[in-house]
Amino acid sequence: MLGQFDPRGHVMLSAVRSASVVAATGTPVTVEAHIGLGLPVFTILGRPDDVCRESRDRVRAAILTSGFHWPSRRITINLAPATHKKVGSALDLAIAIAVLVSDEQLPLQCAQGVAFLGELGLDGRVRGVAGVAPMVLALRDDAPSEDDSLMPEHSPLHSVVIPTKNIAEARIVRPPGLRCAQTLRQVAECLVGLTPWPDVPEVRLDDRCATDALDLCDVRGQAAARLGLELSASGGHHLLLVGPPGSGKTMLAQRLPGILPLLDEQTALEATLIRSASGEPLPPSGLVTRPPIRMPHHGASAVSIVGGGSSSLRPGEVSMAHGGVLFLDELGEFAPSVLDALRQPLEEGVIRVSRAHTRLTLPARFTLVGATNPCPCGGGAPGSCECDEVALTKYRRRFSGPFLDRFDVRVLVHRPGVEELLGDELGESTDCVAERVMRSRSIALERQGVLNARLSGEQLDLFAPVSPKGMELLRQELEHGRLTGRGLHRVRRVARTLADRQGSIDVVSDAHIAAALALRARVAPRRGDDLRSVV
Repeated sequence: MLGQFDPRGHVMLSAVRSASVVAATGTPVTVEAHIGLGLPVFTILGRPDDVCRESRDRVRAAILTSGFHWPSRRITINLAPATHKKVGSALDLAIAIAVLVSDEQLPLQCAQGVAFLGELGLDGRVRGVAGVAPMVLALRDDAPSEDDSLMPEHSPLHSVVIPTKNIAEARIVRPPGLRCAQTLRQVAECLVGLTPWPDVPEVRLDDRCATDALDLCDVRGQAAARLGLELSASGGHHLLLVGPPGSGKTMLAQRLPGILPLLDEQTALEATLIRSASGEPLPPSGLVTRPPIRMPHHGASAVSIVGGGSSSLRPGEVSMAHGGVLFLDELGEFAPSVLDALRQPLEEGVIRVSRAHTRLTLPARFTLVGATNPCPCGGGAPGSCECDEVALTKYRRRFSGPFLDRFDVRVLVHRPGVEELLGDELGESTDCVAERVMRSRSIALERQGVLNARLSGEQLDLFAPVSPKGMELLRQELEHGRLTGRGLHRVRRVARTLADRQGSIDVVSDAHIAAALALRARVAPRRGDDLRSVV
């Protein structure tokens, strides 16, 4: 922080550090405060949004109720760099400190090397804000520029003041020094040394030992669907469940995160930053370690799914599901444009949001699980479909071919029988399946370093060679037009996962290829089809 003086030696310009967040990316911000002659006006420059612009009223009330004097002069606040949009209320505390320093109510050097984040209440309390983790990360990695006269190189950042509520999430990015405060008055007294900084409260251990209440043993029967769920978790394959209402599609999909392993360190950090920027609740430790599951309603818009927005960019559901599961229930009720918008992130694992003045790339590596009825009436028992050909054709058009082609595994889910529903025999538990999933994943990662669903064509030839009989099966499918080039690779990836499920097998056999082909089917029957022939 540095100040400039008027001819009488009074401070007239000061600058303190802060940060803002756009989508899930933090941006360092320099809050400059100038107090000069003129009519009492408070102006904020630097592309603030409506919430940020309203800070002038919050800051004024907080300064007065905290026992400070409000300068009756012209106050100009500049949020640099002026080309970046500033959103939210996290700059309130920094603006208040800059005003108090410029008005000489706080000494010039007290905030040197300190950054401030937090919203101010009218009573002077420092309230928690969304996006503290990415903002603190941006401040930690921001090196002072040599040509910045307000932030010279001899003033490196040594501490960050944040609301007490945000301590847990701020700790995960390991800032240089972490200070917490509950009121503006407390911050001012600590800066000048009247009182010591309060101790940073301890947080609970992470949620690695947390248990999921949903267990696979609750699902009766459904051997084929259980296999599809296990393959999806083992290889990272996208899964489509097709079946009549009440067959258990939603129950199965909701139990997929329970058989997935904990997130690795990098993915956990990315998932935490996204969740923090969105204002979503975080685990007690502040770090997201368990795979998330997102279940948006079928009326969700394309922007809410992929991210973006007009006034402020926000992560969408595809980014919120990063490292976990995106479950689209009632898939046939989603707008076709929304479903087709998923095609690019499904292939690349990222989502690129482009606007007139902003371009962002957000992580979006997730497992897509879709659940749909086989037809508009829901199907039911074999041969009970009451839909005419027009209704079936209209229903099939809601799923584009390129979108369906991205599902590696498609399983028909039948309604369980009476004996399965009323019997005493339970299916395998989540823990048993999770152990096999971990073993299959370990084989794949040790062999090739990535999950089977992410193998490229060249890697498939190297790590998933197919036996001659298996190649003949693939050739027949290609010659009859039942398999695309993309589908060929996806069948080979699923076959590789089936082989890993049986142990470390070097060559993918024709039995694995046949099983993988059987797990790809059209999504809706034609008039007169028996539902059992869909798969």
